[in-house]
Amino acid sequence: MAKILMSTALALLLALCVPAVAQDDHGQSSGAKQDMHEAGSDMKEAGRDTGHAVHHAARATKRGTKKAYHATKRGTKKVVHKSAEKTEEGADKVREKTQ
Repeated sequence: MAKILMSTALALLLALCVPAVAQDDHGQSSGAKQDMHEAGSDMKEAGRDTGHAVHHAARATKRGTKKAYHATKRGTKKVVHKSAEKTEEGADKVREKTQ
């Protein structure tokens, strides 16, 4: 009789536990699905942030290049004008001495 009671108790225990385990598996797969969705969203956001950073860096590089170009152009003009002025002064001195 004890074996029958033990077998019945074991059968009832298994009958009650199997659906509970099956429910837990379903909940975990749903959690994994949500985790994958969140990971994809995070990846999308990271890509967008990287794109914005690249865009900002490109604009800053463009601005810096233009600034350097204009500074070089102004400096070159200044040097050319100053050397032309000094050449003119030197030519005037030579003219004065030869007359």
